[in-house]
Amino acid sequence: MANGVLMPKAGISVESCIITEWLKKPGDTVAVGDILFSYETDKASFECESTEAGTLLETFYGDGDEVPVLVNVCAVGNPGDDVSALRPAGANEEAAAPAPAASAAPTAEAPAAAPVVSATPAAVASGPVLASPRARNLAAKEHVDLRLAAGSGPQGRIIERDIRALMASGTGATAAAFDAVEGASPGSFRGTGLGGRVSVGDLAGATAPTAPVAPAAIGPEYEDVKFTGIRKAISKSMTASLRDIPQLTHNFSFNAAELMAYRGKLKKDGEALGAGVSGITLGDMVMYAVSRLLPAYPELNAHMLDGSTIRKFRAVNLGFACDTERGLMVPVIKNADQKSLLQISREVKELAAAAQSGALSPDLMSGGTFTVSNLGVFGVESFTPVINPPQTGILGVDAIVNRPYEQDGQVKLYPAMGLSLTYDHRAIDGAPASRFVQQLCKQLEKFTLLLSF
Repeated sequence: MANGVLMPKAGISVESCIITEWLKKPGDTVAVGDILFSYETDKASFECESTEAGTLLETFYGDGDEVPVLVNVCAVGNPGDDVSALRPAGANEEAAAPAPAASAAPTAEAPAAAPVVSATPAAVASGPVLASPRARNLAAKEHVDLRLAAGSGPQGRIIERDIRALMASGTGATAAAFDAVEGASPGSFRGTGLGGRVSVGDLAGATAPTAPVAPAAIGPEYEDVKFTGIRKAISKSMTASLRDIPQLTHNFSFNAAELMAYRGKLKKDGEALGAGVSGITLGDMVMYAVSRLLPAYPELNAHMLDGSTIRKFRAVNLGFACDTERGLMVPVIKNADQKSLLQISREVKELAAAAQSGALSPDLMSGGTFTVSNLGVFGVESFTPVINPPQTGILGVDAIVNRPYEQDGQVKLYPAMGLSLTYDHRAIDGAPASRFVQQLCKQLEKFTLLLSF
């Protein structure tokens, strides 16, 4: 009997996931624990292990499809098992790929495949072409004329497998040839290129209905790229933030000489202490100071529930912006106000490594009450961080620059570190928001004194 494999629920708040790539195909033998496909949420990527053993009979969704969690993604069983009861309603008909049937014995009269496929205008469909978006995207990518495909989908609709069958037959064109034949089908020409593709050389001397050759046609001048799941989430969150929140940014700086000296001491002597002491960074120190100060400013350690209700948190769940190849992620250090500088430093590195590898659970990116974003490592001297809704504040950490000051009639330099606080003006006014950063600067200037409390 066939059994379904469910789309895993990757986190408490996750409602759907996107399949990124199938690693097994229908007809393959799978064992419990084999990786069937990779998938991603709007924040992380994972691999789905098979919970069943047998033959992969059918996949109900394809690469790029968004699938609700705890819904059958595929069926595993014995060849010939009925999978209709397992197939979800509304599954992508193109992705519902059954296992290939056993091939019949070849007959003696089977015709040999023609080395060159040449479609005539009579073979080209007239009128509007009914095709799925996936079929159109593949046809555009591979320079295949949709009008030459025979639709096998509902009501003769051309779907992705029809385009792949057309490609396997050798019908198509190179990018340059496809661009050069405006308004005409590549099937109107006889292809002599690789796999029977029409090349620019095949166009020479041929007569097409309209064939204006663009000068130096080397392909499109741009590329349209669909947002990934995480990019969509960033876009949605940032748009909502700037649209709905009246936010202002105040910029401050402080003398980072003591902070840098302490960091140098940890780096020099920390190896003897072990446990990652030498890896404590300036950013870790700023986050430690923030976690200690926030409880005194509850309007900044809060969520805006609506336009007239604010939820103030007792614990500090400190988020930090983390740059990854997939986009910006914000892991959260839970109860940061109860953790030591070393504990915060270790957790930052562990969470950042998991985020960059794509293995960070969405649950570890939820529940933040305040966020720190450090662009100082890129040399940014001042910026406007954008609040991560529903939080009411975010602190930007800026680069250290040497600034002059006068002492005993002489001009000297001091290392100035910038801090940029963006706050929700509905939750807190400018004066208390400024006092928060003023106090933070004082604590960072006397960081070793802060550690003694």
